[in-house]
Amino acid sequence: MVIKIKGGVAAPKDFKVAAINCGIKRKRKDIALIISTVPAVACGLFTQNRVKAAPILVTKEHLKKTIAQAIIVNSGNANCCTGEKGLKDAHLMAQAAAKELGFHKEDLLVASTGVIGKPLPMDKIKSAIPQLVKKLHKDSGSDVAEGIMTTDKVTKEIAVRVRIKGKDVAIGGVAKGAGMIHPNMATMLCFITTDAYITRRALKIALVNAVDKSFNAVSVDGDMSTNDCVLALANGSAGNKLLDKKDKEFAIFSDALAYITDYLAKAMIRDGEGATKFVEIIVKNTKTILDAKRIANKVATSTLFKTALFGEDPNWGRIAACAGSSGVIFDSDDLDIYIGDVRVVKNGEGSSKHNAEIKKLFKNREIDVTIDLNNGKKAYRMWTCDLSSDYVKINADYTT
Repeated sequence: MVIKIKGGVAAPKDFKVAAINCGIKRKRKDIALIISTVPAVACGLFTQNRVKAAPILVTKEHLKKTIAQAIIVNSGNANCCTGEKGLKDAHLMAQAAAKELGFHKEDLLVASTGVIGKPLPMDKIKSAIPQLVKKLHKDSGSDVAEGIMTTDKVTKEIAVRVRIKGKDVAIGGVAKGAGMIHPNMATMLCFITTDAYITRRALKIALVNAVDKSFNAVSVDGDMSTNDCVLALANGSAGNKLLDKKDKEFAIFSDALAYITDYLAKAMIRDGEGATKFVEIIVKNTKTILDAKRIANKVATSTLFKTALFGEDPNWGRIAACAGSSGVIFDSDDLDIYIGDVRVVKNGEGSSKHNAEIKKLFKNREIDVTIDLNNGKKAYRMWTCDLSSDYVKINADYTT
């Protein structure tokens, strides 16, 4: 049984966190630190964007060691497209934090988020690190959630407890993301902490599975970021017997981790830049999962569909058009489309008899869309939101 607990990423044993303002932003917290007081196995997943920020490159290099003890992250500046200086600055962030903590530089994982193309104010960051380390505390999980925000309106954090091999195991998660949200590990920062005693291989498998069904199944605007990553630390302080993927109770850990990532992914969609609607798209009865993914992605990124959602215009024709233009081969005479439980298209033919009911459904904060090809047994689910005038305003003024 998964039980929600307080504390976010600070909830698992032997983790401490802190966040302060170092001057990248005017007032809000903009630098955060997550540490394990004991060595932890570490793994990560990263953006598939060909243009990768300097901290991504440094963190991927440090993860070759397989053990880490801390994550340092700044918001307000992406440290991307900053050349050799940007790479040097990312190394300096790790080095400065490691020195203050008494860790090796390679024990530090680095992340950044914010505006692309501006150099990091390293004088501000380096001078803030001693204070940041002094602020490390068990009860500062919410500070980290605030410290990694950019255009987010709300913080995103969660922690759960499960029973594994006779011991209570905690998993904490924190994330940021409201824009540039799209599959393939573009879109966000997410940090996972756990006191589970687990092999790195098992941790990576659980993380990949959880991310594939959550962060890789969301889209706010179809744009892929340069900085985004999911990092996980497991320090073994729960005291359970070593957990591997072959153990029966590995499923308990995997399900709990998936619960964390699902919660955070949904929170990103609900907090999408300018979003007023949360939409679940299910494509089912396809020949392959890839077919279902293609159609779901086509609908989730359709500007016409997303603006119709914002305008509360029940134009299901845009859904049908997306399915037909997705590149998936199917017989349009087999196509069924549902809004909620209402079938608006049956065997490829639309009906107007439910128009009043559909209009009411489009006024809801949460909307379900189901596309049934009736030609196979595979299915895929994706989450998205509407596209509002506020989204345009937020991104038109982002760097100013």
